[in-house]
Amino acid sequence: MKPTMISSTVRRKPRARLPLAGVIGGVIVTFWLVMAVIGPYIAPHDVGGVAGDAVFAPISAQYPLGTDYLGRDMLSRVLHGAPYTIGVALAAVIIASFGGTALALFAAASGGWFDTIVSRIVDVKLSIPSKLLALIMIAAFGSSVPVLILTAGVGYMPGAYRISRALAVNVQAMDYVQAARSRGEGLAYIMFYEMLPNMLRPVLADLGLRFLFIVLLLSGMSFLGLGVQPPEADWGSLVRENIIGLSEGAPAVIVPALAIATLTIAVNMVIDGFAGRKRRGG
Repeated sequence: MKPTMISSTVRRKPRARLPLAGVIGGVIVTFWLVMAVIGPYIAPHDVGGVAGDAVFAPISAQYPLGTDYLGRDMLSRVLHGAPYTIGVALAAVIIASFGGTALALFAAASGGWFDTIVSRIVDVKLSIPSKLLALIMIAAFGSSVPVLILTAGVGYMPGAYRISRALAVNVQAMDYVQAARSRGEGLAYIMFYEMLPNMLRPVLADLGLRFLFIVLLLSGMSFLGLGVQPPEADWGSLVRENIIGLSEGAPAVIVPALAIATLTIAVNMVIDGFAGRKRRGG
């Protein structure tokens, strides 16, 4: 008799697949993150260096992105502006999302008077528009990178708190959280080992959205002349200072606007793909 052949094929667990739009968005976001790190080092000219006499020069081999209203190379200006646009937004969103999520976890897990007081304070803060708060802060303390980071972070923390608290309230009522309480686990363990992992996906999606909001807020403040100050520049200030070239279709005003647009659209594509991805065979 022939020995019975046992199949060695192992059924693998389906993997989550990111849609094509999410992959494309991830590539673009990764590109801009890399440029935020190495951009100033690979820029052909200094941030304020005048490359030539040509004002609002068109795209050419010498000036791949044209020149601005003073004859400065726009490629260099965009590369030097990437750390400010992206870096300041990242620092602010870390304050907003991490701070709001940690506070929401503690409030939902502890409950009682602390949860009530924090929630009412957040409600008051939500009644103040973020742009108005930014204008007040800059008028009081002046425009600097630390002030911009703190203003954007504090301004968007209440929204992150409300989203995270709504998730945390639902999660903390689950059986596994109640079992952890019955075992006598500490509050920190329940917050970060039982609750946070089960609400991480929507929290990360909200983090991406807050990053978009902060990029647009900072770009808007720079467009008003209240953001990063000369000689440094971010993409919003590049649009503002070259706005007179808009009637001529100068690349100097179009390029930084496209940089902001590609970054925000790409982040949105990643968020949509991350939130809506399906499992193969599911």
